[in-house]
Amino acid sequence: MLRREFLAVRNRLTADDVRAAGDALAAHALELHELAHARVVAAYVSVGAEPGTLALLDALRARGVRVLLPALLPDNDLDWGAYEGKGSLARVRHGGKMALLEPVGERLGPDAVTGADVVLLPGIAVDARGRRLGRGGGSYDRVLARLEQAGAHPSLVVLLYDAEVVERVPEEAHDRPVQAVVTPSGVRRFT
Repeated sequence: MLRREFLAVRNRLTADDVRAAGDALAAHALELHELAHARVVAAYVSVGAEPGTLALLDALRARGVRVLLPALLPDNDLDWGAYEGKGSLARVRHGGKMALLEPVGERLGPDAVTGADVVLLPGIAVDARGRRLGRGGGSYDRVLARLEQAGAHPSLVVLLYDAEVVERVPEEAHDRPVQAVVTPSGVRRFT
């Protein structure tokens, strides 16, 4: 029910709202110490009314950062490919789910994410403890478990709207906290 409520608010946003939020979010994200020193960043392409990520992806590429983007696999796990600009994306529909923009180049395998210095995570909300509420498909839970199993410790950052930073979200045993949230109004860090 909480997911539906947050998504309903997002769905009332205009394309201009989403674009402006994405530009502001990118400006704040680019000030993060973690991104300033990153060589490889695993990110995602926003869809629908998610906070826009393309401005951030292009800015990271312009800095010489290797940006990895996910491609959804049939079992909801994620493969990864390199972002080479907007022309390197294709709209892919997975069954009855929403269409996603995915990299068209070589697939690097699900373990490619373990080489990232920073992982930018989508979400619907994050709470005061850094617990992220995702869409419920489990794709990023698998990514986080893969990182843990590999002994990889990238910085975990979720990208959200300001109203999606809340006091508490439901938590499951496998959930992992993020270190920071970036919103259009700034950055909040969690300990």
